[in-house]
Amino acid sequence: MKSTLVIMAAGMASRYGSLKQIQKFGPSGETIMDYSIYDAIHSGFAKCVFIVRKDFVKEFREIFEPRLKGRIEVEYAFQEMYSFVDGMELPDNRSKPWGTAHAVLCASPVVHEPFAVINADDFYGRDAFEKAAQFLKTECNDKTFSLVGYDLVKTLSSNGSVSRGVCKVDDRGNLVAIAERTKIFMENRKIFYEEEGKKTEVPADSRVSMNFWCFTPAVFNLCKDMFDRFIKENKSNPKAELYVVDVGAEFIRKPGHVLKVLPTSSEWFGVTYKEDAPGVQASISNLVGSGQYPENLWAPHTGS
Repeated sequence: MKSTLVIMAAGMASRYGSLKQIQKFGPSGETIMDYSIYDAIHSGFAKCVFIVRKDFVKEFREIFEPRLKGRIEVEYAFQEMYSFVDGMELPDNRSKPWGTAHAVLCASPVVHEPFAVINADDFYGRDAFEKAAQFLKTECNDKTFSLVGYDLVKTLSSNGSVSRGVCKVDDRGNLVAIAERTKIFMENRKIFYEEEGKKTEVPADSRVSMNFWCFTPAVFNLCKDMFDRFIKENKSNPKAELYVVDVGAEFIRKPGHVLKVLPTSSEWFGVTYKEDAPGVQASISNLVGSGQYPENLWAPHTGS
């Protein structure tokens, strides 16, 4: 069965200040997503699903459908604040959806095969997609999921704190524990996360999730069960979010369930802050200059 790439692109980008998902970074106007899709196609993925807000689907269609026609099947899923809340009345002070686990759940109507899920605004690299494609093809099942793990020290921003899923991994490469740390930063050459005003050091060689996961559709039931509980407990909290890392943590608590952490040699980079953008553009320019990507990803002669 062919694999699907699911791209979470419905975020509000509150720290960035604009719709970074469709910002042009490549030499021919490519977004970061273009490079992910390009790598996914070359790694054997057959379908791409964009998770977007309904008010932005027109822009996505205009940008990506001409580029991807004949290369990969494209579908859309919609993440809205009222998606999967089953008619529950929500407070007026809530303005955004409910986090990355909610985003994955919103893809359930259009995803019926093993799939990888990624962020729209992260560059993951070819090796990561090849590792994910191989896992989905050979190992992934309803009791065996995976995530691509990156070195924490290589995923920080010099422009402010970042959110990362910090992993604890056993000697077999299986996930033992994972926790979403929403404020990670470097200070005096050490890495810390801050929670409720308390700073805790994190080892620089920690593996972290950058939201590159491999699942079967069985994950949707888990997401739905967790979201149903979450929404009842948090509907009055305007900032509460349910993360995919929460789903991963719950998954490995089940007897006989394994979540593998796939190491990758790929370089990661992404945009959290406006100030990150020039560095991302320079990194892509370097990759193009070294021949890893063509000057124009979707020029007719590049094929797929």
